[in-house]
Amino acid sequence: MSRLPWGATARLAGRRLLFAAPILLVVTFGVFAIAAASPFDPVKAYAGTAALGADAETLERLRDNLGVDQPFTSRWWHWLTSAVTGDFGQSSVLRQPVAEVIGERLVWSSLLCAVAFLVAVLTGTVLGVLAGRRPGSLLDRVVTSVAYSLEAAPVFWLALLAVWLFALQLGVLPAGGLTDTASEQVTFRQVASHIVLPAGVLAVSQLPWFTLYVRQGVSDALAEDPVRGARARGLSESTVLLGHALRSGLLPVLTLVGSRVPELITGALLVESVFSWPGIAAATVEAATAVDFPLLAALTTLATAAVLLGNLLADLLYGLFDPRVKFSDM
Repeated sequence: MSRLPWGATARLAGRRLLFAAPILLVVTFGVFAIAAASPFDPVKAYAGTAALGADAETLERLRDNLGVDQPFTSRWWHWLTSAVTGDFGQSSVLRQPVAEVIGERLVWSSLLCAVAFLVAVLTGTVLGVLAGRRPGSLLDRVVTSVAYSLEAAPVFWLALLAVWLFALQLGVLPAGGLTDTASEQVTFRQVASHIVLPAGVLAVSQLPWFTLYVRQGVSDALAEDPVRGARARGLSESTVLLGHALRSGLLPVLTLVGSRVPELITGALLVESVFSWPGIAAATVEAATAVDFPLLAALTTLATAAVLLGNLLADLLYGLFDPRVKFSDM
């Protein structure tokens, strides 16, 4: 608690909130500007196949009802002032309030990301420690080679490979969805079995960075004088590794907490699409192709806020575990 005084924490969070406000404004403005320049017609996307036989007057009336004939600056300002009060508008493509769209899907996306992130951190830490304790050994070469190979593998390729192997060839895991096809309700057992493949693929896509960072940190820590002194005093190898080297070796990993959030969000969107996971991926794709301004702006704001919160969390963790870091300097 002494390393994380509430006053310093509140001041750091306050500074980050002041910094985040203009960023969110610029991001939402950019979303409306880019969407306005998109070649997709929101009216035709909203009407679907009915737009093919509709006359110009009907399409124009629909355009007026949707408000897409207004300048994008007006639409942005109307959405922004309403969002401040908690009203994020109506999704034109999904035909329901934006808050409901996000609320229904965010819980499943959050579950997927949380499970994958936890598995990646724990597995990466274990593999990194095992490889870093004896640099140059056979285990170290195998772990680092696999990590570098996975680092270069696209996440959608890993997802398709997992579906082919575990669902089609071995038949041990479901290929997608949240529940079984014939099921009429969501149960813990079904969700647990259906999340294995998408969370596993997402975790594997994040695993190389944690493994390599921990491996390098532990390897460097074992070569430092305090660790050598601990060994000279006759301390056991497990005490030296867990009590001295691991603490120093995990410090670089804390910086990954924030920096991996954008990659985690992007990977989650691709994984959700491949495995038909009922998260925000499908809503994002539909909002982009249909130029659904309110839903696009809300989803982009949510993703930006997640990145900013991830960076804040990384700084707080780094200040907590590294005595050389002061919150006043952040």
